Amino acid sequence: MSLFLFYPFTSICISLQEIVFMITGESDKLILVTNDDGLYATGLKTLLEIAGEFGKVVLISTMDGMSGVSQALTVKTPIRVKLLEENDKQRIYTCSGTPVDSVKLAVSELLERKPDCLLSGINHGANTSISVLYSGTMAAALEGCVYGIPSAGFSLTSHSSGADFSACRKYVRIVLKRLLEEKLPEGVCLNVNIPSVPASEIKGIRVCRQAKGSWEREFEKRKDPMGKTYYWLTGYFRNHEPDATDTDEWALANNYVSIVPVSTDMTAYEHLNIIKNWFVNEP
Repeated sequence: MSLFLFYPFTSICISLQEIVFMITGESDKLILVTNDDGLYATGLKTLLEIAGEFGKVVLISTMDGMSGVSQALTVKTPIRVKLLEENDKQRIYTCSGTPVDSVKLAVSELLERKPDCLLSGINHGANTSISVLYSGTMAAALEGCVYGIPSAGFSLTSHSSGADFSACRKYVRIVLKRLLEEKLPEGVCLNVNIPSVPASEIKGIRVCRQAKGSWEREFEKRKDPMGKTYYWLTGYFRNHEPDATDTDEWALANNYVSIVPVSTDMTAYEHLNIIKNWFVNEP
């Protein structure tokens, strides 16, 4: 519902919800927050604080980090959920499952209605290029898409336990405001990566595509005291197109915040006809 407020020489259309917020300081927006770094991650705390400026927040997270679990679901053991805190402004739950489990449980069992948006993160470490396929942070955002919830995943390009998230605040607010005001296309969420530099050095926002790249030398081979072989996941990322200026990798390397629209529809439409021709004469 919208009302017209008339001032001399102009008129401004604002919503009834905005009027309530201006008068009471309270918003009727419901924001779901989650992550894959665990309940006590600094990035999650930062995201919770910012989300609280825009409405009521329901947070659900695992106790421990679950980085790299992608869209994994818990199917062999029961999932436990515990309410840790509840007040007029927020509810905080812990979940024994994965980030995707957390979103599913929140939407299906814990929330009184569908949230107005979902925020995932802020992840310790970038989720650019091919890494989006492995990311638990982005998996939660994509799960929000499945439920028709405007969603975004946020990451800071630092793995340090003492990483400074202060520069993220401005850009989380900008994205969150857009999520609440605009309409994302069906099945699309936003992958937001923020360079780990002082706020004064960030040049702005680049909406771009994910870079083509891969992880190489992914395992470190070792021997245990019994002489048996084991492996640690390690490796390094190689950008396959370092000279391209329209990618998330370029944006971050040049101190821009990268925003990549990501879709739940993984169909390669531009290649459909080519693949159809492979099988045109098959029975």
